[in-house]
Amino acid sequence: MDMDLLGDWLTVAGVHGTVGAHLEAGGDWGVRWDGQGDAVIYAVTAGAAWIEPEGHTPVQLVAGDAYLVASGTPHALASSAGAMPRRCDTRSANSTSGAGVMRLGTASPATHILAARYSYDTAITTQVLALLPTTVHLRADFGASCLGDTLRLLARELGLSRPAAGLVLDRLVDIMLVQFLRVWIDSAAERPDHGLSSLLGAATDSIVGEAVGLIHAEPARPWTAETLAAAVAVSRATLIRRFGEVVGTTPSAYLGQWRMDLASRRLRDTDDPVEAVAHDVGYTSVPAFTRAFTRAHSRSPARYRRSTAE
Repeated sequence: MDMDLLGDWLTVAGVHGTVGAHLEAGGDWGVRWDGQGDAVIYAVTAGAAWIEPEGHTPVQLVAGDAYLVASGTPHALASSAGAMPRRCDTRSANSTSGAGVMRLGTASPATHILAARYSYDTAITTQVLALLPTTVHLRADFGASCLGDTLRLLARELGLSRPAAGLVLDRLVDIMLVQFLRVWIDSAAERPDHGLSSLLGAATDSIVGEAVGLIHAEPARPWTAETLAAAVAVSRATLIRRFGEVVGTTPSAYLGQWRMDLASRRLRDTDDPVEAVAHDVGYTSVPAFTRAFTRAHSRSPARYRRSTAE
C-alpha cells in the first residue's frame, strides 16, 4: 500500500483526532451516545465491553480491540449485551466533556476504554473517513503491527499523571487512526469481498495508486488520461477502465476534484492572490479557474474566501 496517498488524503481533509473520554467501568453499566458528529475509535486497554451501533448486532470488545463507529452513528456501550441503556438514557454521556474520565457502574473499575474522536474539514470533497463502513472492528489478534504497540502506549499514558499528558494523548490518537487504517486496508485487500470502496481502493491498486500519486505530486501539471497512462506504462483504455473500477470516476474527474480541494484550502487558510492559487493548481487562466471553482463550490473564489473568513 502506498502510504503517501493515505497521508495526502488525511492531511488535505484536515482529519484531526482528540481524546473524547477515558471510560473506567465496573459491575453493571451502560452509556449511550446519540447523533455524535465525529467518527469515534474505541480502544479497549483493559477488561471487556459490548458495543451496539444503531442497526447492528451487539459485539463484544476485549482488551487490545479497536472499534470504529462512523460519523453521526448512534451507539451504546455496556457491560453486557443485555445491559444496553435505553435510547433516552444519555445522562452519563452528557456528563463528560473533553478528555475527562467517565466512571460507570458501582464496582471497582475493571474495564478501561479510550474514546478517540475524529473530525475533518467538511469543505473538502476528498474524504477518507466518509468512505469507511459504518463500523470497523479490529480484534486484538489483528497481527503484528504498530497499532498494537500504540494501544499499549495509550494504556500506559492513561495510567500516569504526567506533564502535557493531554498533548501526548492527542498525538497518539492521530497515530492510532493512521495505523488503524493501515491494518484495515491491508486486511481488507486480502479478502475477495474486501469492501474497499472508491478512493480507498487506490491504496492497494498498483496502477491507479501510481497514477493518483503522480497527480498528488504534480497537481499543476497538464495531466491527461494519455499522459498519465504513459507515465504508469499502461494503455489509456486500461487506465480509464481501472480508475472506473477502483475509484468510481475518471482520472480527469479525480484530478479536477483534487485541484479544487487544494484550492479551497489555500483560499481559506492564506491570503495568496487568486492568480497564484489558480496557477499552482494547474490553471493558466483565472477565468477558467473561477468557472471550475464556482461549479464545484457554487461560489466564486472571491466569495468563497469572504464567506470562510466570516
